Amino acid sequence: MSRPSSAVRAHPTGDVRAPSGNDVHAFEHRVPDAELDDLRARLAAARLPEAETVRPGAAGRRRWDQGVPLADLADVVEYWRTTYDWRAFEARLDRIGQFRTTVDGLGIHFLHRRSPRADATPLLLTHGWPGSVAEFVDVIGELADPADPAAPAFHVVAPSLPGFGHSDRPAAAGWGTEKIAAAWVELMGRLGYARFLAHGGDWGGNITTVLGGRFPEHVLGIHTLFAEAPPGLPTDGLTADERRWTEETRHFWRHRAAYAKQQATRPQTIGYALVDSPVGLLAWILDKFAEWSDTDDSPFETISRDRILDDVTLYWLTRTGASAARIYHESHDSLDPGLRVDVPAAVTMYPRDIERCPRPWAQERYRRIVRWREPDAGGHFPSLEVPEYFVADLREGLAAVLAAQR
Repeated sequence: MSRPSSAVRAHPTGDVRAPSGNDVHAFEHRVPDAELDDLRARLAAARLPEAETVRPGAAGRRRWDQGVPLADLADVVEYWRTTYDWRAFEARLDRIGQFRTTVDGLGIHFLHRRSPRADATPLLLTHGWPGSVAEFVDVIGELADPADPAAPAFHVVAPSLPGFGHSDRPAAAGWGTEKIAAAWVELMGRLGYARFLAHGGDWGGNITTVLGGRFPEHVLGIHTLFAEAPPGLPTDGLTADERRWTEETRHFWRHRAAYAKQQATRPQTIGYALVDSPVGLLAWILDKFAEWSDTDDSPFETISRDRILDDVTLYWLTRTGASAARIYHESHDSLDPGLRVDVPAAVTMYPRDIERCPRPWAQERYRRIVRWREPDAGGHFPSLEVPEYFVADLREGLAAVLAAQR
């Protein structure tokens, strides 16, 4: 059950108080045991298809040519049913600090960890799909209270997107990225953060771009893993590697993005399977962790089963498979072609991400790129794949952004 209080409580991770009456509430959630028993029963009764018909002896990524291999899925299903500990994840969220508030009629859930450092800067982290706030659980503590006193510190806020996790599911259309960005500004203001930094990847990167472009009076600067250039730019003048990036991105959208087309056009249809079948939900999400991570054979080379199951189980228990998919229906290809970001920006392009934008193209939208990095490792989920590098890169990028303010 959910237990909101009448005011935000102090947490051992920092002194957090509601700035104005009942606008913000502490939040705890304990799934009834019956919900977990039902999940295990569904997993035990799952009807699985026959094995994929890939070529005999296929290895590495070729094993995944038709989607999640039966043997891999069966192994994760068994682990989910017999070993995975959801209660441990609930406790981790509580230790960080969970809250809810209502913005424009919609309940918004968020994690909030205040730094003990007097020089800390407010930082907004926005996730994407098929992610959730689970992406940030392992890195929030080090961002807020770094072991190195010379490292920058941040008051970290990580909201759940509308229709995701413990945020409310919109009952009407309209909650696209522009409205979400405006809601995030309102949320940060309620926490006393009139000006803040913003980071995101995937949909979070899109929303971070909107924040930087639409709300420069509130956003000190941004760090993004997603730099979307204005449409129609020529490849003239790009290096061979940059042209390869554009070709790989084009290939992705033409041949590997059926999930996005489905969720953008018929989210309700796929939503029935995602909300009714835990195995269907797992396969839909695990496929993306496998294809989009920087691995050779399995996402579990870099991400533990527990971390992926934290994310999948959050979707399952909150019944948000359909509502989360609708962000594609609301916002697919919706970024304003004319939007420009004039606040300082740091951009990191991980080598196995699904979209990579050449810097000359990115500069047409992000007018003050103060730091650009192309790491040697990492994919679409760097906070889970390479968490130490992710934290160091985020710190350095945001430090460059703040230095540009001086």
